[in-house]
Amino acid sequence: MGTIREVFAYRQMIFRLVKRDLRGRYKGSVLGFLWTFLNPLLQLVVYSLVFSAIMRVGIENYYIFLFVGLVPWLFFSSCLTGGASCIWQQQDLVKKIYFPREVLPIAFVLSQFVNMLLTFIVIFIVLFISGQGVNPVALLFLPVIMSVELVLALGITMILSGLTVYFRDLEYIFSIVSMAWMYLTPVMYSVDMVPPEYEHLFYLNPMTPIIIAYRDVLYYQQIPQLRTLLSGFSVGVIIFVAGWFVFSRMKRNFAEEL
Repeated sequence: MGTIREVFAYRQMIFRLVKRDLRGRYKGSVLGFLWTFLNPLLQLVVYSLVFSAIMRVGIENYYIFLFVGLVPWLFFSSCLTGGASCIWQQQDLVKKIYFPREVLPIAFVLSQFVNMLLTFIVIFIVLFISGQGVNPVALLFLPVIMSVELVLALGITMILSGLTVYFRDLEYIFSIVSMAWMYLTPVMYSVDMVPPEYEHLFYLNPMTPIIIAYRDVLYYQQIPQLRTLLSGFSVGVIIFVAGWFVFSRMKRNFAEEL
C-alpha cells in the first residue's frame, strides 16, 4: 500500500511522461499524428486482402470482424515489444533521480492505451459508415473490457521491463513471441474455427477471452458472456498482482544493473 500511495503521489510525473511520449512518437514525420490512425488501417488492408480475398476465411464483413480484434491486439503487442525496454530506455533518469520505478511501465502502458482509444474513433466511424452500427446496451461493457486488458498489459509490461534490465535479449525474444502470440489468439479468425481438441488450450491464452469480448460488443452487437468477462478479469488481476510483486523485487538493483 505504501508503494501505491507513492506512485499516486508521482501521478503528475506519469502524466508528463505520457504526454511526452504521445507528442514525440511521430515527431519529424511528414504525416505526424495521423500515423496513429493510418498504421492500424494499413494493417487492416493487408490482413483483409490476405484472409478474405486469397485465403478466404469466409466471415461476413470480415474487415469489421478483423478490425475490432486487431486494434486491441496492437495495443497489447506494443506493450509486449516496447514495454520490455521502457526501463532500459530511461536509464539516465533511473540512475540520476529517485522516483518509484513503477512510474515508467505505468506511463508507457497508459500512452499505448491512449493511442488505442484514439484508434477506436476510427472503429466507430467504420461501424457507422458500413451500416453495422452499435448496440448501446452492449457498448456499456466496453470500458470494462478495456480496463481488463489495461490491467493485463500493465502486469505483463512490469514483468518484462524488470527482467529486460537483467537480460537484454528478452527485448528481441519477445518481438518474436509477440508475432507467434497473435496467431495463437483469435484475432484473424473465429475461435469456432479452432479444432475442439485444442480449444481448451486457446482459452489458456489470457488474450482470448478479451478479444472474444471485444468482438461480442462491436461485431456481434451483443452483451459479452459473463464467463468470458470473469475469465479475462481473473487472469488479468492475477498477472497484474504477480507483475507488481516481481517488479518490486527486481527494482532494487536497477541502478546498479543499468
